[in-house]
Amino acid sequence: MQVFHGGGFFMGLGTPEQRPKVTWQLLRRVLRHARPYRWRLAAMLLMILTTAALGLVTPLILRDLIDNTLPRGDTARLVRLALALLLLPVVSGAINVWQRRLNASVGEGVIFDLRGALYAHLQAMSLRFFTNTKVGELMSRLNSDVIGAQNAISNTIVNIITSLVQAVALLTMMLLLEWRLTLVAVVVMPLLVVAARRMGGMLRDITRAQMEANAQMNAMMNETLNVGGALLVKLFGRAPQEVARFQARAKEVRDLGIRRAVRASIFFVLIGLVSAVGMALVYGLGGYLVIRDEFTIGTIVAFGTYLGSLYGALQGLAGAPVELATSIVSFERVFEVIDLPLEIQEQPGAAALTDVRGELRFDDVSFRYEVRSEQLLTDVKRIGQMSNVTTVLSGGTGGSSAPGGRHAGAGDGTTTGPAGPGGPPSQARATALDNISFIAQPGQLVALVGPSGAGKTTLTYLIPRLYDPTGGRILLDGHDLREVTLASLITQVGMVTQETHLFHDTIRTNLLYARLDASQAEQEAAARAANIHDFIMGLPNGYDTVVGERGYRLSGGERQRLALARVILKNPRLLVLDEATSHLDSESEALIQEALKRVMAGRTSIVIAHRLSTILAADVILVLDRGQVVERGTHAELLALDGLYARLYDNQFRREVAAA
Repeated sequence: MQVFHGGGFFMGLGTPEQRPKVTWQLLRRVLRHARPYRWRLAAMLLMILTTAALGLVTPLILRDLIDNTLPRGDTARLVRLALALLLLPVVSGAINVWQRRLNASVGEGVIFDLRGALYAHLQAMSLRFFTNTKVGELMSRLNSDVIGAQNAISNTIVNIITSLVQAVALLTMMLLLEWRLTLVAVVVMPLLVVAARRMGGMLRDITRAQMEANAQMNAMMNETLNVGGALLVKLFGRAPQEVARFQARAKEVRDLGIRRAVRASIFFVLIGLVSAVGMALVYGLGGYLVIRDEFTIGTIVAFGTYLGSLYGALQGLAGAPVELATSIVSFERVFEVIDLPLEIQEQPGAAALTDVRGELRFDDVSFRYEVRSEQLLTDVKRIGQMSNVTTVLSGGTGGSSAPGGRHAGAGDGTTTGPAGPGGPPSQARATALDNISFIAQPGQLVALVGPSGAGKTTLTYLIPRLYDPTGGRILLDGHDLREVTLASLITQVGMVTQETHLFHDTIRTNLLYARLDASQAEQEAAARAANIHDFIMGLPNGYDTVVGERGYRLSGGERQRLALARVILKNPRLLVLDEATSHLDSESEALIQEALKRVMAGRTSIVIAHRLSTILAADVILVLDRGQVVERGTHAELLALDGLYARLYDNQFRREVAAA
């Protein structure tokens, strides 16, 4: 006898404010995603009806066997009925296998469609979105929510239809067999629901606590087992403390798992007892009717078989509304991502850049790191899933953190806080860039200098349209960047950021990311230009060497030279470079400086300069302070002004001259 089905009661036990809401507009949009699979869904419905009909036949065969075939000693009929009892599960099993195949194809198809749409839309989002969105939330939308959406179409709706068809068919047959027993069977159902809700409430609380403990344990593993976290643990000698902390969290997960298992067993025992009450009443009344010759033994056996199936179907339907809502609301979270407006878009009729000379003009450009709520994801409470983890080591859970404030990348000048006593003026401000104007002629080297937070990195981020200016415009060869195609712009701009990112793959794959069709000879030429080829060839696997997570198997200088080789392979007309060489050894720095000369030759270059050699080679130096260009000129001209540049030179570069 089936006494529990589909976990419906677990999903139906939330308080009213916890229960997800489903609107007709959302349902219509969900059904649009199921439309490509409508014929498969129709075939599944037909199979459900067929299986339900076949399920009604077995009890009737048993009734005939007990009431007619055995008393009469009809051997031929007995053989036919026995064969029928064998054939029915074979046919039903074949139908169920085919139905499962269709079900899986629909579910996996929905996952494929949604993930493809989600990932494509996320790739089109601006950098602002990623700097204000937790990576874990994006992973949850791409994994948990997409699977929840698939579950709505391929499992939840199918289970509801199956249970509904079975319940209607079974009730009809039971009423035809004996209406009095049917009433007794249905009257017991409220007891079943009450028992499920009482015990299910406790199970819900334990399950939620277990998921939160699991979330904390997983968050700690993610933080301490990645390359950076593992390095920090080792450097501070905190391995014993982290092991003890992990064991404490794992112990909590274990204890909650034991409590959940015990309560679940009690839950199933209670459900079974309540169902047994119904069965006892039915068999008691049915037996009495058999004794009075108002009922046959075969009929009561058939009725009992129907009753067990009915209880299973009704239990599946009991929690169906909330289970359906929970699954379908996963679509809502997926749709929220797809509906996010694109900040960086191509205008209709955008022109493709061709034959670029490399003249770059900033025309009264201003920029603010504004964060509008309609451009960000909302924090969500996922029913039946792990809560958000706000702190990893101290153990905070469940809260939702506000989307981070303005993020401007390294040295953007949007952090807050007063200057220290006697220190430089604070770079904290509301506007990252304020009325920036300059022209970089084709082939010129423009060096950006200024205190940390002055807006240098922010300025470079505007060139490849990682952001768009809040005011003013940026022109390349006279074309406003917002009026050209994104693909042609990216082709012409090569950028090396301060933190070089390499994929956990081979050197060859990381190089080919710049140009997928580059030949081996072209890869080697780019590597030679970046002074990294000899190093690569000295590795055991050469260009097929795996660089490790984020390139951690390479040194800082090697990663930067590999990034330079990648840009050389791209061969852009406009080079944007954060020349972060201060943390490198002298040999790596010399190799990079030599490579930079080759990379910048003949290209318009915008370089955040950290080294005196770059500044001395610059055609024009822009000195930024608090988001404004406060000085411009050559090295000698700026020293003669005896202003901010002269002070920076004294603080940062004079020691380099003395060391040289």
